[in-house]
Amino acid sequence: MAIPIPELHKATGDRRRKTALEFWLFVGPMVLGLLVFVYIPIVWGLMLSFFRARNTVKPTEFVGLTNYTELFSDPRFINSLQTVVVFAIIIVPVTFVLSLGLALLVNDAGRNTGFFRTIFFIPTACSYVVASLVWKTSLFNGLPSGFVNNILWLVNEIEPIAWINTVSPPYYWLVLGTVRLWLQSGFYMIIFLAALQEIPRPLYEAAMVDGARRGWQTFRHITFPMLRNTSVSVLLLLFIEAFQAFDEFRNILATGGASGTQILARPPLIYLYNVAFQDQNYGRGAAGAFVVTVLILGVTIIQGRLFGFGKRE
Repeated sequence: MAIPIPELHKATGDRRRKTALEFWLFVGPMVLGLLVFVYIPIVWGLMLSFFRARNTVKPTEFVGLTNYTELFSDPRFINSLQTVVVFAIIIVPVTFVLSLGLALLVNDAGRNTGFFRTIFFIPTACSYVVASLVWKTSLFNGLPSGFVNNILWLVNEIEPIAWINTVSPPYYWLVLGTVRLWLQSGFYMIIFLAALQEIPRPLYEAAMVDGARRGWQTFRHITFPMLRNTSVSVLLLLFIEAFQAFDEFRNILATGGASGTQILARPPLIYLYNVAFQDQNYGRGAAGAFVVTVLILGVTIIQGRLFGFGKRE
């Protein structure tokens, strides 16, 4: 028996409304959260960067590009940019090489691959704040009882070193670098490991038949070229995270002061935090946030172009 056309249209309409209702019930909270906590603050911050806003987040006086010009005339901001560039130059290649090396070793671990993958990935779940405080108060505390100083004394009777408070030479870069390596290497190792397992095995078998030796030759001519897109993705993420450095600098290098904010080396986010929340100059703080965002986007685009991100093999 055929269903009447009006009833068919009604059933179809009810089904569509039900599907739409289910869709918005699942997606609606996420869209609302993005709107309230991401997009509206971005638009408000951009508007605030063109106004004078001292001790209030409400725009009080339109000043145009004054906040931006004052930002670039402040030597503290320029020094913060230099600091983060140095930090990126140190941490990005070291993390990249260490993560790739760990992935290669774990990939060849046979039945123990799962065990080592878990062991190296566990630090990723640790808080940056907690790890920074452990590095500052235990591993590199500068006391004779500190872990690293103990090791140096046992190995070669080297006198205790004040790792964090020594400015010349700047030993604190070693503290900052090691804590970030410990926190990040396992995560990027997993990314490289997934890419390694996607490389077709017949490529290596064919190379062996042609006389290639296992090791450097196969890595240079097969493994690393096949990891090009993954390598570029990892480099992009590492540069972005380096420019967003905050927790380890604030928690390791804070040496006291009125609010514990005397930082030996300040990346841009530390500078902007002080400007916005201590000086309460929210207009300049918002302007600085967008300057850092543009710098990150610029570095990302240039790096992607240079390395040909997204090109097919």
